[in-house]
Amino acid sequence: MSLDAPAPITIDGSHFTVGVVATRYNTELVEALLKQVIDHLVAAGVHSTAIQVERVPGSNELPFAAQLLGEEYELDVIVALGVLIRGDTIHYQLIAESATQGLQSVALSTRTAVINGVVVAENFEQADARCRGKINRGAEFAHAALEMAALKRRILS
Repeated sequence: MSLDAPAPITIDGSHFTVGVVATRYNTELVEALLKQVIDHLVAAGVHSTAIQVERVPGSNELPFAAQLLGEEYELDVIVALGVLIRGDTIHYQLIAESATQGLQSVALSTRTAVINGVVVAENFEQADARCRGKINRGAEFAHAALEMAALKRRILS
């Protein structure tokens, strides 16, 4: 875990359009992340009507949904949200790696930043701390989205 996160900068999001893809696995935790992301985006000026949320079954489906959003809509940034918790096998690790590589591929092919908001945890307590506890990962994901949207607008406009 990195303890040296960058200091947030103020960004006016009033002109940004944001796509969010969120999983239905670990619903309560993902809902908490989604609320944090949307609250932070709206607080930064992003209009609620400029935030498109789509649901997918699990984290493995996030790249496909992000690809569809990136190809079909004029978005400034996409945020992908999911929660993976270690079980008795390495399945969670395989899905985490696949989702990470897929989301990066989508970002590069669509020229739209994709924020990897997939929380990967060893146990439920770790996941809960990052989704509903003192660690506000949703706000971090939203702020990263705002920074990347501003970068895209600055360079491509």
